[in-house]
Amino acid sequence: MQKSIIIFKTLKSKNMQQPTLLILAAGMASRYGSMKQTEGFGPSGETIMDYSIYDAIKAGFGKIVFVIRKDFAENFKASFDAKLKGRVEVEYVYQEKDYFVDPQYMPEDRTKPWGTGHAVLCASDVIKEPFAVINADDFYGYDGFAKAVNFLTNDCNEKTYSIIGYILKSTLSDNGTVSRGVCDTDASNNLVDINERTKIYRNKEGIVVYENNDGELVQVSEDSSVSMNFWCFHPTVFDVIKKLFKDFPKDNFENIKAEFFIPIIGEYFIKKGGGKIKVIPTTAQWFGVTYKEDAPEVKASLDKLINDGTYPTSLWNEKK
Repeated sequence: MQKSIIIFKTLKSKNMQQPTLLILAAGMASRYGSMKQTEGFGPSGETIMDYSIYDAIKAGFGKIVFVIRKDFAENFKASFDAKLKGRVEVEYVYQEKDYFVDPQYMPEDRTKPWGTGHAVLCASDVIKEPFAVINADDFYGYDGFAKAVNFLTNDCNEKTYSIIGYILKSTLSDNGTVSRGVCDTDASNNLVDINERTKIYRNKEGIVVYENNDGELVQVSEDSSVSMNFWCFHPTVFDVIKKLFKDFPKDNFENIKAEFFIPIIGEYFIKKGGGKIKVIPTTAQWFGVTYKEDAPEVKASLDKLINDGTYPTSLWNEKK
């Protein structure tokens, strides 16, 4: 496994362990139709990941781990090594379909890896500290990273994880339906369940609805807290993931499209593992590029943030 080790950024307190940010960038971008992970949206060619990394370093993350595929590793590393040198420690790990899979249970016709939970597992050798997980193609905003660092450095332990919860109405697309994990919480804002809702959109009457399994449209509160795959874990989660994934390929051998998603891990943790997952709300504006048509809106949103002074025109031309 090749590594790119860069200078470690310290927190104000030298005794405080810095958390790691794990970025899932191995996806095939099937709906988008291109490598959106490395597409430039900022005025100086910045990717969405650049803004996440910028916010993460500012918030206090000390290491960035990218999960990528071997087939685009060279170009990907060339894009990020130079700009991050001297700013933060960087690691690259690969997610390939045969990793952590018994060869006898690897379907010959399977074309891609096993999903987001499998991607997290692929980073188990390089993460030994509390860490957060995000998607490469989502913009999360500084507040989300600041709250993640606060949780990871103060409250995260073997029995307590968290999700950074976004407001549903702030995560919709004007260019098509979206799928979201709507969080069901208890009185203490601990996760009870994640209800996967597909084909969510705002209808002509301005009401947010989703399509259920019977094809019926059901209203959902636009102020619901949803998971945008921004998770905070203790490193002992890798033991949980290894246990759960061990039999997953065998149990899904006939289903070549089966995916081992992170919510599978979360559900086991709170229902059978004796743990709890806090849903930490953020008012940060989320946006992403699910569809090609989303790209101009993403660029416009970034331009507004730059004009407001939230980000510099060129992220990485500032002094290190």
